[in-house]
Amino acid sequence: MTRHTPGFLSKHSSIMSLRQRSLASEPSTPTIHAEPPKTPSRTKSFVLADMEGRSTRENRVCTSCISKLAPSEVDQVNWHLPADQACRLCEVADCKPEAFTKPFCSFLQENPTIFHTVDYFHTKLEHLGYEQISPRDSWEEKIKAGGKYWVSRNGSSLIAFSVGKNYKAGNGVGMIAGHIDALTAKLKPVSTKPNKAGYVQLGVAPYAGALNQTWWDRDLSIGGRVIVRDEETGKTSTKLVKLDWPIAKVPTLAPHFGVGMMGQNNAETEAVPIIGLESPSSDAEAESLGPAGSFVTTQPPKLVKLIAKELGITSYSSIKNWELELFDTQPAQTLGMDKEFITAGRIDDKLCSWAALMGLLAASEKEDEGYIKLVALFDDEEIGSQLRQGAKGNFLPSTIERIVEALNPKSFGPNLVSQTYAKSFLLSADVTHAGHPNFLGNYLDQHVPKLNVGIVICGDSNGHMTTDAVSTAILQRVGELSGCATQLFQIRNDSRSGGTVGPMLSTAMGVKAADAGLPQLSMHSVRATTGALDPGLGVKFFKGFLDNWEKIDGEWH
Repeated sequence: MTRHTPGFLSKHSSIMSLRQRSLASEPSTPTIHAEPPKTPSRTKSFVLADMEGRSTRENRVCTSCISKLAPSEVDQVNWHLPADQACRLCEVADCKPEAFTKPFCSFLQENPTIFHTVDYFHTKLEHLGYEQISPRDSWEEKIKAGGKYWVSRNGSSLIAFSVGKNYKAGNGVGMIAGHIDALTAKLKPVSTKPNKAGYVQLGVAPYAGALNQTWWDRDLSIGGRVIVRDEETGKTSTKLVKLDWPIAKVPTLAPHFGVGMMGQNNAETEAVPIIGLESPSSDAEAESLGPAGSFVTTQPPKLVKLIAKELGITSYSSIKNWELELFDTQPAQTLGMDKEFITAGRIDDKLCSWAALMGLLAASEKEDEGYIKLVALFDDEEIGSQLRQGAKGNFLPSTIERIVEALNPKSFGPNLVSQTYAKSFLLSADVTHAGHPNFLGNYLDQHVPKLNVGIVICGDSNGHMTTDAVSTAILQRVGELSGCATQLFQIRNDSRSGGTVGPMLSTAMGVKAADAGLPQLSMHSVRATTGALDPGLGVKFFKGFLDNWEKIDGEWH
């Protein structure tokens, strides 16, 4: 426990008094909106530094920054800042890349599934005054110039946007689009499997390229969303769950048996996780969960009980279904002699999506800004973006059209929508390949991205990327204006390029677009590596794009 001296308490009281007098003396400004924008409940730097609920030993800040915090935030920071230690809030306010390493690692560790990720973003947006709007409601008279909003689809995709205070009909949208799904293994509709050799096993299916050999012998846990029906009210809702210890493993076969374990194994029969040892009471447990034919009778009894206990559910039969998946439990952490790397699961693509959303939250809110700033984060990119929450659905185009309609109810029509798209730009943000020191022969000369340098602009002559000469020049201009370095990447002619959400979205809307992202090693492994500064470099660049697109658009004929 920290002991506060009389001098320290006096200083604390003095700063708080100054803040209170400052707040009391601020003149009230009449709003020009029918409904004023939602007031943020947190300070921007405090939210971006991810200090909420953290130990005060981690939240060491300077007295100048403390004086700017909300009262509820002051109690969560430490006033004792060593002379050789930088203030975290000052670093975040200056958008220094090193300030975002720890928040990104915490985000990866604490939000293993796509549903937890959307919930995390929801909290951040709410703290900084973004208002959730329902797609089921009319948006007329709800969206105003100067307002900040977000909308979700399926609990696994999200679009957040702010409207410039000086918005005028026909103004464009600076938008960043990415994906928040990652390779994983999902529980099958009937995940109970016959016990073999005394083991309880779990029926799972690979999502995208998961359950490859990098998943074997990893410590895996389970999380996702559970569909629950309240037996008293008859209402159905979803609840998020994650177990905080490993419960599953896909064991390899020892080489003594003479069977190879590197890519020749059957994904259905030889990559089945074990989750426990069978017990004599297994059949009785299954019978006690619910009536014959109910969902819970199709799942391993002990797993049902674990999930129910985590959620405080006493009636197992109230669990109507779930979407659960396996995830690697090893912590996201820094690596290297100077801790210059981040090693973690789910970097593809929590990296660019997290940096994009933080870039939106960090973006400026100037009086003369007239464009819309928007970040769209999608599910299902790794499997082709086909579903309604994927980028091939109508989520982004319909959201933009509804925004334009709500802001211009009297003049809305195809002409105004087309004008908006013509003044807009899409930055398709997805991870790309960092140069691999052991396989440089697989890279094109002069196209070898480095970690901890900056955003990578990606090209593809066959249209797997949206980048062209114009959009490359635009992103390089963003780098100039925001003080960010840019790199270039294109795959060799004898290799296959991956895809992104860029081509499908730019085709649907007809907007200028480019593909750019942050580099990583070991793409599509259960555990990958990026630079410790890359999350922060992404935040800085994406903020720079959102803040400068209106200016850059005005520089082109």
